[in-house]
Amino acid sequence: MKRIIPAIAVAVAAMLPAAVPAQTLPKTHLRVVGSISNLPQYKDYEVPFWTKTVPERSGGAITTEIKGFNEMGLKGPEVLRLMGQGVVEIGATVISYLAADDPANEMVDLAGLLPDVATARRVTEATRPVYVKLYREKFNVELLGFGTYPAQVLFCNGEIKGLADIKGKKVRVAGRSLSELVEALGGTPVTMAFGEVVPALQNKTVDCAITGSLSGNLAKWHEVTTHLLALPLSWNQIVYAVNGKAWAGYKPEVRAFLSKEIQGLEKSVWDAAETFTVQGYECNAGTDKCTMGQKGRMKVVQPSAADRELLRKTIVEVTLPKWAARCSAACVADFNATVGKETGVTAKK
Repeated sequence: MKRIIPAIAVAVAAMLPAAVPAQTLPKTHLRVVGSISNLPQYKDYEVPFWTKTVPERSGGAITTEIKGFNEMGLKGPEVLRLMGQGVVEIGATVISYLAADDPANEMVDLAGLLPDVATARRVTEATRPVYVKLYREKFNVELLGFGTYPAQVLFCNGEIKGLADIKGKKVRVAGRSLSELVEALGGTPVTMAFGEVVPALQNKTVDCAITGSLSGNLAKWHEVTTHLLALPLSWNQIVYAVNGKAWAGYKPEVRAFLSKEIQGLEKSVWDAAETFTVQGYECNAGTDKCTMGQKGRMKVVQPSAADRELLRKTIVEVTLPKWAARCSAACVADFNATVGKETGVTAKK
């Protein structure tokens, strides 16, 4: 992978607001659990933000240490619970991993509902008040912000011509919503950690797997798969949050500083999502436009109108009603006022 940190650093610096005078901030040390450590969202954004931007812009008053949750032996779903318990101070994880903690966590990224990064960004921002309230009241966690991975797409170790070809295949998924989508399309969903997927594809334990277009490339999925369907099935937004007691214990000026600065991290990660998505397609296909990953030799299948129609029909008739059935009436109302309003669908309780 060609490193792009210098360009990113310049872009991020230009986006950030003016630094808070150092004398207004008391000495504070933060312990951060970041997202998946071998992907650009962590390496090129979270690490520089916490280890360089925050200390520098605080005049050295705020220092940090960070490790990806996978480096700590965590798989992701437990990060929210550990934050609530105070075991993790500041943490990042994929929001769809949190479905078992509360089905409301699924509303922001119901499988197949967000066709592009602009829609995903708009929907995620619309749900922010819902998650601020949910995390604060149920989990003793304060929401800091959101990021995202590239479009989550289907990699298969055999020929596929479209979405309907999921039928009869074992497909690795991350999250309940994707699992229900695959099942509704006639496939068999298989849940496994990101790091376990390559050997599973090699050994034919699974036929296909879903992840970010560039994330899969950087993890060398292109070496064990032959076809990629360039149809976003999910985005796997990242949630950044902090233990409520720890947050309350920070000085008010520290809370104000972090709340303002995290906006720069959010913006830079979201701004990169479309580039990362397209780079994933180019790199897996092995075109000369690939600059961020490893050139593969995959067949990138462009979705047809029939694919999009099948996806929408499956969402409206199967996956959305299933989700609404397990969420509360208030949760469904929140969905309709935010996600539903932005995407033109209505959930019924």
